[in-house]
Parts: sequence; C-alpha cells; structure tokens
Amino acid sequence: MNNDGNASQPRSGGRTARTGVWFVGARGSVATTAVAGCAAVTAGLHPPTGMVTETPPFHGTGLPPLDSLVFGGHDTADCPLPKRAEHLTGAGVLPHGLASAVRAELQAADEEIRPGGPLPGDTCSDEELITHFAADLTSFRLRNALARVVVVNVSSTEPLPAPDAVRLPPSSLYAAAALRAGCPYVNFTPSTGLRTPVLTDAAAASGLPHAGRDGKTGQTLLRAVLAPMFVQRALYVRAWSGTNLLGGGDGAALADPGAAAAKNAGKERVLAETLGHTPEGEVHIDDVPALGDWKTAWDHIAFEGFLGSRMILQTIWQGCDSALAAPLVLDLARLVARAHEAGLSGPLPELGFYFKDPDAGPSGLSEQFTALLAFADRLREGK
Repeated sequence: MNNDGNASQPRSGGRTARTGVWFVGARGSVATTAVAGCAAVTAGLHPPTGMVTETPPFHGTGLPPLDSLVFGGHDTADCPLPKRAEHLTGAGVLPHGLASAVRAELQAADEEIRPGGPLPGDTCSDEELITHFAADLTSFRLRNALARVVVVNVSSTEPLPAPDAVRLPPSSLYAAAALRAGCPYVNFTPSTGLRTPVLTDAAAASGLPHAGRDGKTGQTLLRAVLAPMFVQRALYVRAWSGTNLLGGGDGAALADPGAAAAKNAGKERVLAETLGHTPEGEVHIDDVPALGDWKTAWDHIAFEGFLGSRMILQTIWQGCDSALAAPLVLDLARLVARAHEAGLSGPLPELGFYFKDPDAGPSGLSEQFTALLAFADRLREGK
C-alpha cells in the first residue's frame, strides 16, 4: 500500500473526499487554462466541452467530481495565475470576463505553487531535489486533507537526455518525487519522465498507476484518425510530411532541435505502427512568436491507389493548444485518480486515447477509444 493508501475515505461530515492535482509547469498556459476551466465548469459558467469524462459513458464510474479537485504545483516562473489568466485572455485563449470571474480559484491555486528546479546555478544534487519536491507533495496532501494527489507534467518540452548524462532530466526528477510521495503520475509532455532505466524498478515497486506520454491534441489526433483509413481502404501511403507553426512557450522550447526531436518521435510512431511502414517525409516545427498560444499544422499526404494512381490529401489544423489540452489534462487527472482508488497500478495503456506515445496498445483513435470505454466499465465495477 502506498502513502495515500488509506486516504480514500470521505472526509468528516460525509463530504466527498478531495483530490489534489499537482501540475509540473503550474504557471504555464495549459495549467492556467485547466484551473480556470475547471472553476468555470463547476460554477456553470461554461459547458465541459472537450471533456470526454463528462460524457454519458463515464457516468457512474466514480471519478472525482470537478468541484472536489484542489490544484497546486511546481514552476520556475513567478507570474501569478490571476495575472497569467489575464495574459491568456488578451491572447484570445480565455474568454473575456472569465479571469475575473474565477479569480478566487486562480489565487487559491497560485498559493499552492512551490518553486521548481533545478534553477540556473543550483548546486543541489538530484537526490536533494527529489526529496524537496516529494516533501512539497506530501505537505500539499496533508495541508488540504486530500485523499490522493495526481502529479501531471505539463511543462515545456525538454530535449532527450544524452546517453552518457550523469544527471536526471528535470521531468524525471519530478516523476521520481511523485513515486516517493506515493502519487500517481501523468506525463502529458514528450519529456522523459518515468521512461528512464533509473526509475524502472522504482515505478514497478511503487504500486502506483501512471500514464503517458505526450498529449495528443491536434495534428497527431488527426493522423490517428486518417492513418487507419488508408490501411482499411488498402491505399498505400508513400509520403506524409507536415509543418507546425506555433508560438508561446511551447514554440520557444521546440525551437531547440533536441526538444523538437522528442516531440516528433510520437508523431512518427503513430504512422509507423498504424501503416506498418514509415513513409517518407518528416514534421518541421517553426517557432512564430506572433502566433502566441495558437498553432497551425499542415499535413501533405501522398498515397497510391488502384493501378498505381498517385493522389494527394492535404489537411490544415488550426487551434489553440491550451484550450485543446486543458480538458484532456482534467480527464487524465480524474481517470488516474480513480484508477488509484480502485487499486490499479503500473502503466495504463487503456489511456492511450490521450497520448501520441502511450505505454502500449493500438495506435488508431477508434481502437483507442474502444479501450478507453472498456476502462470506464472497469472503473465502474471498481476493479
């Protein structure tokens, strides 16, 4: 039994037990949008559009209610969440008036954010940082009388670590801290997280559920729908190329070739596993600061039909990354919290619907959704 094992009972007075959601990257666009959005939906200001867990198949599954979620997190940035929400409003990410309407909830979450790391010039060892981060998680759980805390990584993409790296990457430090504090873990980024040999045994021994990695919000979501179509119609895909134009923190982070390579690995996996081969072409990611949190993704698909006829399909996806990601992040926090309550442990391939690079399972979106619905039934049965 992990550290939270006896904390799943309702609080005194018969009130629903509260669940903590601890964001790594808590002052970023995705986390801010998730906190503001949860408050808006709870208050009835907006419908839960984009939240799969709020659809009929998930009724009665025992997911923690939205109004029972308590937010906190780690971040190296110091812009308060209410101010960050104002910036997102100006960028067209949040609707006008929402930041002021849920200011109290944003402020409450901001008060639960602790300094992240490692910071420039930080002399702390990996072990010292993990211990510090784990203490923050435990303090958050105890201070708020939470049944459990789910750690969700929504920070900027980091480059893949070098094979001879001596230090763990930051994402793995936070993942290790989650294990040590007895917290289920979700990696919504392409960063390493738990997927390092150093943490393999610790993750297996923890008895904790975990899911990841790299949230599937736009271009890869479309690829997961289209690729099976070509296979089912026996059409051979010769080449699949793409371009991403985006700004904001994600655009700046992905300007690093190493970070871009980590991001593209999941996109390529979807095609290779679904098509049975790797078509020619690659994805280019361009940082366009003027676009802010908005992204345009263009795909050019060259395929071959009957008698060798060569044809082309082009798609354009334009969307707001944070508005696409936030409802998925809330879904995952609730699903993994419920899995923990039900005693499930280890990777959760049934949540592959949400990821570019899931722990296992099919790559096609339809098959992934079928697996997700089966998982909902399993949670409903409490096992």
